[in-house]
Amino acid sequence: QVQLVESGGGLVQAGGSLRLSCAASGRTFSTLAMGWFRQVPGKERDVVAAINWSGSRTYYVDSVKGRFVISRDNRKNTVYLQMNSLEPEDTAVYYCAAKGAFPSSSYYYTRTDYNYWGQGTQVTVSS
Repeated sequence: QVQLVESGGGLVQAGGSLRLSCAASGRTFSTLAMGWFRQVPGKERDVVAAINWSGSRTYYVDSVKGRFVISRDNRKNTVYLQMNSLEPEDTAVYYCAAKGAFPSSSYYYTRTDYNYWGQGTQVTVSS
């Protein structure tokens, strides 16, 4: 089992920045591929960014490329999502997800690939 706890959400004005963190426990973090997803009411949970177990490969949905950065610190068992130039359209609940992946170097960007989920953190961007 893997437990995931997100933090760092909040209210920010358009153009501002936030950094989300996701702390993992219960399994060797460096064996996990990680992802960030987001969901708005009435819509599906969609991928925002993903990273492989070593941090050497990353994926971003087109709408956040150049604005968001996913990273991880395997010594701290934590994955981050740095969000810059935030837009009202980024408003959503953001979820951290994990999948056992080692030794594969793949990242995963499909919701059904992931086995473990955090509880979510609200990000609200005002115009």
